[in-house]
Amino acid sequence: MTGEKKIKSALISVYYKDQLDTIVKQLDALGVKIYSTGGTQEFIEKLGVKPIAVEDLTSYPSILGGRVKTLHPKVFGGILGRRDHAGDLSQMTQYAIPEIDLVIVDLYPFEETVSQTTDQSEIIEKIDIGGISLIRAAAKNYNDVLIISSRTQYADLIQILTQGNGHTSIEERKAFAMKAFGVSSHYDTAIFNYFNAESQIDVFKQSIHEASVLRYGENPHQKGVFYGNLNEMFEQLWGKEISYNNLLDLDAAVALIAEFNETSIAILKHNNACGLASRNKLSEAWKDALAGDPISAFGGVIISNAVIDKETALEMDKLFFEIVLAPGYEASALEILKQKKNRIILVQKNVSLPKKQFRTLLNGVIGQDKDLHMEFGPDMQAVTKKAPTSEEISDLEFANKLVKHSKSNTIVLAKGKQLLSSGVGQTSRVDALKHAIEKAHAFGFELKGCVMASDAFFPFPDCVEIAGNAGVTAVVQPGGSIKDKESIAYCDGHDIAMVFTGYRHFKH
Repeated sequence: MTGEKKIKSALISVYYKDQLDTIVKQLDALGVKIYSTGGTQEFIEKLGVKPIAVEDLTSYPSILGGRVKTLHPKVFGGILGRRDHAGDLSQMTQYAIPEIDLVIVDLYPFEETVSQTTDQSEIIEKIDIGGISLIRAAAKNYNDVLIISSRTQYADLIQILTQGNGHTSIEERKAFAMKAFGVSSHYDTAIFNYFNAESQIDVFKQSIHEASVLRYGENPHQKGVFYGNLNEMFEQLWGKEISYNNLLDLDAAVALIAEFNETSIAILKHNNACGLASRNKLSEAWKDALAGDPISAFGGVIISNAVIDKETALEMDKLFFEIVLAPGYEASALEILKQKKNRIILVQKNVSLPKKQFRTLLNGVIGQDKDLHMEFGPDMQAVTKKAPTSEEISDLEFANKLVKHSKSNTIVLAKGKQLLSSGVGQTSRVDALKHAIEKAHAFGFELKGCVMASDAFFPFPDCVEIAGNAGVTAVVQPGGSIKDKESIAYCDGHDIAMVFTGYRHFKH
């Protein structure tokens, strides 16, 4: 080991005590002098080990209700003192400051407290001062001091103490210093974002501890990482590792299915729905969702908002697909779906999702509120002489949910709460509509009596004319074009109902 240092003294002050007993006993066996305070000191004493109280070192008691315990030159001098610096050593001797070689400290659970209460006084008391200062001081002086800044590092410390017999290398100390600054920066970011939730200073500060290295990124030559805890979102019951592209599809699928309360199944490919249906019976929803585009469904991602039963699983198993996501599975259904070893089978958990979106762009980051607005029948203003029927209103709501979650420019054609076809990601709205009509005909759908949804207004009346000729009888769109009157006039002249919502749903 290079830059080897022997641990002769340690300061321990932690909130979480799990596995701490093993560490204390190892340090004691190695003859390490231990300094501690408060509840940690009591914990250590119960193990039969006699620590030196920090109060005895500093000659000051813990004051202000425990807010000030370790903030003292004899503590921080012992951590920050440079062992190869004659001036530092001289002053440490002059002021009777002992060297501290190991610091084990964690932080008050600020994020957990915020998630559990709105009591501001309780939240404020969980802002750690002494702990964060100790972490930064020990990490700064990693040349001489080893910092353990989280209970997740206890096992690593036990291994170091066992294998190194109380000695550490500069590489080990620097690695733990890096982790320590990661802990401190994450903690400060959480505190800032709590305060910034109301006053909103326009700065970008995000921090996520957990990370999963993916097989690769969007393409095999790109590296990929997911930052977050997928285990909070899903339980994986079967199949291979989830990929970068799988995650993009899962994100789109989860957002889409959240719009539907009726029993529904959606099939997605490249973040867009190629099939979706709502039915009283799940197997019927599957059959009608697949009918929307059985070609694109191959290799797709399936999401259901109902527990998947045996009947549905038998039909689904006839198709090759990458992922199925549902709130649960009947045991018999699960056995059927497990017959393909690489098929990813996930259970969706009930978690609160962020309400902000961010994307790297050029030399920075753009952010926005998520599009969480959805328009229903009462929000739809009839602008034509003919108002939509109750059945058409139901289908317009269905289509509008789909169009919100499809890549712009997009047109959705639906009937009987079934996606007949869609044109997505087109550079013109006319092309999107023509593509949707062509697909619907290719899969044998009769468009007479169907409805059309558009994610944005029609700049010209050509779309409603094409749609009317194809059989569309009701249209939902945001409205807002300077030529809205021309589209309305065409609809009035051809017995088509049209409603405006006042809300655009671009998705890029």
